[in-house]
Amino acid sequence: MQQHHFLAYLYRLRYIERWSLMRNSTQENVAEHSYHTALLAHLLCTIARDVYGREVDPDKAAGRALFHDATEVFTGDIPTPVKHHNPAILSNFRDLERLAAQRLLETVPPELARTYEPLLTRQSQEDELNRYVKAADILDGYLKCVSEMSAGNREFATARKQFEERLSALCMPEVDWFLNRLAPSFEKTIDELSEQAQARDDFSD
Repeated sequence: MQQHHFLAYLYRLRYIERWSLMRNSTQENVAEHSYHTALLAHLLCTIARDVYGREVDPDKAAGRALFHDATEVFTGDIPTPVKHHNPAILSNFRDLERLAAQRLLETVPPELARTYEPLLTRQSQEDELNRYVKAADILDGYLKCVSEMSAGNREFATARKQFEERLSALCMPEVDWFLNRLAPSFEKTIDELSEQAQARDDFSD
C-alpha cells in the first residue's frame, strides 16, 4: 500500500519560525500563524454575515486560511522586507511558491486531491471570500505586533504602524468592527482581563 506524506509535512509547519529578522519576546511558528489566521478569517466572515448582512461562509474561509501558508514547509518563511525588496525577487518567490504547491500536492492521496488542490495551489481564490483570508493574515500580523509591544518590545513599533496602514487600506468595515471591539484586549495582561470579567460578573449580580 502506497504511503502519502501530506499530513506529516503539514505537521512540520510548527518547526518553521516566523519573524526571523526581529527580536521576539515570544516565538511564533507557521502552524500557530495558520491556526490564528483561520480563526480570524472565520471571525471576520461571521462579523460580515451577522453584523453587516453579507453572504459569506465563515467555515469555507477558515478552511482556506488553514492552508494559506502550507507551501512554507518547503520554502520556509521569507521575511516581508526580503520578499518585497524588488519585483524580481517577489516574482521569483511566487514561482517558488507554485513549485512548492505542486510538490506538496503530489503527497496528497489521489482520492483527496480534488479537495486539496485548490487549497494548495490557490486556484479560483481571487474572489470576495479571499479578501477575508488576506485581511485575517494581515490582522494576525498586527496582533503579533500589539502583543510584542505590550510586552515592552519596541522592536515591533514600525511593523505595527505598517500593519495599521495596511488594515486601513483594506476599507473593510468588518476589520474596523474587530479593531474597535476585540483587538484592544490584546494589550491587556491576563490579570486585567480577569479583573474586568469579575467586575462584569459583580455588576450583573
